[in-house]
Amino acid sequence: MNDLGNILPLWREVEKAGADYVLATVVAVEGSSYRKPGARMLLTQDGRRAGTVSGGCLEAEVARRAWWLTASGPVVERYSTQDDGDERPYGSGCGGVVYLLLERRQTAGPLLAALDEAFQKREPLAIATVVGGRQIGMHALAGTANCSAEIRAGEESGTDSAGSGIVTRELQRVAARAFETHTSFEETFAAEGVGTRVFADSLPARTGLWIFSAGDDAMPLLQLAQTMGWYTAIADGRSHLATRERFPTADHVVVLPIGDLQKAAPRYLSLRPTDAAVVMTHSLEQDSQVLASLLSLDFPLAYLGVLGPQRRTRELLAEAARLLHLADIGDQVDRWLAQMNAPTGLDLGADTPATIALSILAEVQKSLTATTGRPLHQVRAEKQAFTRR
Repeated sequence: MNDLGNILPLWREVEKAGADYVLATVVAVEGSSYRKPGARMLLTQDGRRAGTVSGGCLEAEVARRAWWLTASGPVVERYSTQDDGDERPYGSGCGGVVYLLLERRQTAGPLLAALDEAFQKREPLAIATVVGGRQIGMHALAGTANCSAEIRAGEESGTDSAGSGIVTRELQRVAARAFETHTSFEETFAAEGVGTRVFADSLPARTGLWIFSAGDDAMPLLQLAQTMGWYTAIADGRSHLATRERFPTADHVVVLPIGDLQKAAPRYLSLRPTDAAVVMTHSLEQDSQVLASLLSLDFPLAYLGVLGPQRRTRELLAEAARLLHLADIGDQVDRWLAQMNAPTGLDLGADTPATIALSILAEVQKSLTATTGRPLHQVRAEKQAFTRR
């Protein structure tokens, strides 16, 4: 949901004003493409835009043609970054083909409202969209914030009620499957003898990053996470540091009751299994109390990192075990260490607050996406070598 951090504020503004807009969504790609299916861009009548559908080569062309293309309703348009004459009309070196669903406020408005709700609540959402057939632009939703809903493309589609009912049921089935399997895919089903092509998009819950520190070195980490569109929280026991004045852009700032954190944690820490947490207050007492609270959650976090050498983390974990009244402290510390990232961050040669923040956020992203973190040219070379076998 990264693009939504930029798209939704602009959408709220134009929606409040009652102005029309165009939502462009990548629904398919052929060949190489900078953005993948599910990428979105919002265009306003006064020329503003938010989000991207390419690496910068298609946006101006899409904006130029979007309004007249959607004059009669939603449409799927093909954009090529390389034509038959081997020229690149939009200035791209990708050489791929991108298919965009272009739709105006009538169908895009309810969809964006659902996306906004899921974004604010940090809940997953699946969208099934008709991208081929008589009902282009019809959406169905599935998720915890939107149990099931249909957004129609309008009466001008010309589909009779029976055919429309079949499309509705099938579309909701596809949305439910995307939500349950956490996958995005294309599918075609028949309705009244006509093939209906659907793009199913599974959006995970908005990532949350809890930074357990209100020190100066927390600021670049917060800023980087916000550029990713993540929910950000600052938590620290030092009331003179954990303030809105110091962290005005954070989604949540909380002063932790360190002396009574074990009992008070549920009221102060609204963490979710999809969240990441980094412990970096530089205080032995605070860090051990925070770790005791995090390690006693009913679920494991998607990422848990501790700043500093592993020797120090062992001391913190031993104290956390004592706070939790656990036996076999040595064995418990070893088990905990195997489940977390300590020291936090990738080996990037970081030696400043900004580069340390980059190394931490890079490792968080690597963990959340279950990827290798290796150079792309090495990964692609190995894939090519495997394909040739």
